[in-house]
Amino acid sequence: MARERLIRENWGTRLGFILAAIGSAVGLGNIWRFPAVAYDNGGGAFLVPYLVALLTAGIPLLIMEFTIGRRFKGSAPVAFRRLNKNAEFIGWWQVAICIVIAAYYAVIIAWAAMYTYYSIGQTWGDSPDGFLFVDFLGAMNAEGEAVGTFDFGTWVPALTVVLAAIWVLTLLIIGAGVRKGIENTAKVFIPLLVVMFGVLVVQALTLDGATAGLDAFFTPDWSALQDSTVWVSAYGQIFFSLSVGFGIMVTYASYLKRKSDITTSAFTVGFANSSFELLAGIGVFSVLGYMALQAGTPIDEQVSDGVGLAFVAFPTIINTMPYAAGLFGVLFFASLVIAGFTSLVSIVQVPVAAVEDRFGVSRLAGTVFVGGGIALLSIVLFPATNGLWLLDTADGFINRYGIAVAALVSIVSVVWIAWKWAELRQDANRTSTIKVGYLWLGALGLVTPAILGWMLFDNIRATIDNEAGVDQNTLVYGWSVAGGALALGVLMALVLRRREVPALVDEEEVEGEAALTAGKEEIQ
Repeated sequence: MARERLIRENWGTRLGFILAAIGSAVGLGNIWRFPAVAYDNGGGAFLVPYLVALLTAGIPLLIMEFTIGRRFKGSAPVAFRRLNKNAEFIGWWQVAICIVIAAYYAVIIAWAAMYTYYSIGQTWGDSPDGFLFVDFLGAMNAEGEAVGTFDFGTWVPALTVVLAAIWVLTLLIIGAGVRKGIENTAKVFIPLLVVMFGVLVVQALTLDGATAGLDAFFTPDWSALQDSTVWVSAYGQIFFSLSVGFGIMVTYASYLKRKSDITTSAFTVGFANSSFELLAGIGVFSVLGYMALQAGTPIDEQVSDGVGLAFVAFPTIINTMPYAAGLFGVLFFASLVIAGFTSLVSIVQVPVAAVEDRFGVSRLAGTVFVGGGIALLSIVLFPATNGLWLLDTADGFINRYGIAVAALVSIVSVVWIAWKWAELRQDANRTSTIKVGYLWLGALGLVTPAILGWMLFDNIRATIDNEAGVDQNTLVYGWSVAGGALALGVLMALVLRRREVPALVDEEEVEGEAALTAGKEEIQ
C-alpha cells in the first residue's frame, strides 16, 4: 500500500522568499550590536574584515544551507537525514537551539513594544536605568539589590500580557502557512521597517553633534587590522547576524521551487543584511554624537550595546531631544519590534516545520502544540523578576556553545564527512546565475570551519578564565541550556532512527502531475 503523501507549500514568489530571509537575518543584533562591535574594532577599518567575512563565510554558508533545504525538501532534521542518515541529530540540535532562542527572544520584543508606548510621554522619567531594572522589570529593589536567581514566582503583569499577545500573533502567522502567513507578513513588514528606520536616521542626522558621531564611527584605525581578534569579531558578527547555523535558512529554502536561483538569493540576502547594519551604525552613532555633545563627554563614554543601548542609553537620549522626542522614540522602538518579530517568526518556524515534516502532522497541529509549548515556556519563565538573568545567561551560552558549534559541526559533516560538497555545488549551479566552484569549497570547507573552531576555542578559554568570578548558578544554568540542546538533538535522532520520513511532495510537483493528467485526458 502506498504511503499517503504530504503536500508541502512553496513560496508564492522569489521576492517573498528573499524578503522573509532578510526578515530573519535583520534582527535586534543589527541595531544594537553591530555599531558597537564596529566602533570597538577599528571603526571604518572594521568594514574591511567585515566584508571579507561576508564573502568568505557568510554567503558561502548561506549558499550551502539554501541548497540543502531546496535539494532535500524538508525542515532541518529531514533535510540532514536525507543528506546522510547519521546527520539527523544536527537538524534536531538546531531545532532545540531555536526553541531556546525563541523563548527568550520574544520577551525582548515585548519590552520594545511597551517602550514604544512609553516613548510617547517618556514614561521612564529622569532615570531610565532605575526605571528599567526597578519599576519595569522588578529585577532590583529600590536599594539596588538584585532579586533571587531562581525567583520564578513573581511576574511582571503588563509584560506578561504583551508577551502573550506577541505569541498569539506569531502563532497566527505561522499557522496561516508559508505563503499566506510568513511571506505576506514579510512583504509588509520589511518595507515598513526600512521606511521607519530610514526616517529615524534622517532625523538623527539633523541633530547637533551627529557629524562628530559619524566621524567616530567611520574614522578608520588601520592598525586594528593587524589584530586577529578584530578579524574574529568580524566573522562572529556575520555568523550571528545572518541566521545561519541553526536551521532557519535550511527550513526556509525547503519551500523553494526546484528552479529557484540559489546563489543570487544568497548574495541578495547577505548584502541586504549588511546594508541594514551599516544604516543602523549611521543612525546610532549620529545619536551618540548628539548625546556626547549634550553631556560634554567623549563619544567613547557613550558607546554601549545590547539591553543597555536600547533600554537605557536611548531613553536617556530621547529625554534630551530638541524636537519630536516622542516620534523618535516610537520610530526606534517600533523598528526594534518589527526587526525582532520577523526574526522570531523564522525561529519558531524551525521546530514547527520539523515536527510537521518528520511526524506527518498538520500545520495547525504543529503550530498549536509545538509553537504553543514554546510560547507557554516563554510566558512562564521570562516575564518573572529574574527574567533578565535567565535571558542574558541563556543568550550567552546558546550563542557561544550552540549556534557557533552547530554551524561548525554541520559544515564539517556536510563537506568533509558526508563529502556532499560536489553534489550541492552541482545542484546550486544548475539553476543559479552566479556559479560557484572551488573558491566556494575553499571558503566553506577551510576558512569558515577554521574561524568557527578558533571562536569555540577562544570562548572556552574565556569561560574558564572568568569562571572564578561567575556565580555557580549561572554556570550550571548556562551549561545546562547549551548541553541540553545538543543532548535533545542526539536523543531525537536515536529515537527516530528507524522511523521513515513521511512522503513529502511539493505543490509544484502536484500541480505538474495535475497538468500532465489533464493533458492526457484532453488528448484522449
